[in-house]
Amino acid sequence: MPTKRKITLRINGLTHTQEVEPRLLLVHYLRDVLGLTGTHIGCETSICGACTVMLNNEAVKSCTVLAVQADGAEILTIEGLSTGDRLHPLQEGFWECHGLQCGYCTPGMILSAHQLLLRRPEPTEEEIRHAIDGNLCRCTGYQHIVDAVQYAAKKTRARE
Repeated sequence: MPTKRKITLRINGLTHTQEVEPRLLLVHYLRDVLGLTGTHIGCETSICGACTVMLNNEAVKSCTVLAVQADGAEILTIEGLSTGDRLHPLQEGFWECHGLQCGYCTPGMILSAHQLLLRRPEPTEEEIRHAIDGNLCRCTGYQHIVDAVQYAAKKTRARE
């Protein structure tokens, strides 16, 4: 039995300290230990992007990160993106522009787009498509997702 390690993570603004096995993946820590099931498990090989979260403001596939590697990090999951009962502009964009169908890829897709908008508040369609190219969607055909990100970018700029 591997020796457990104590880790401290700041997730969605809250600090969590626990002992975990060194082999525990971040995605399983989020889902199984903390109950944050918005982060989805898809392929478990980093291909689909359903498990994407923000780790220190970088979009990462949490199925490829050990929880102990994230020790001391700031993590944002889909649950932490909205404020209270107010949707984040990206969440609203996916709703308004029909950027989801089954919804399985949606949390990871939104967080990948969130990273883009943090870096490029006025992205081109090409930049949006490049930003989400590590996230697979089997339902939408991507155009509605691109529309949703453009909606969010415009809405965010209008608030400023």
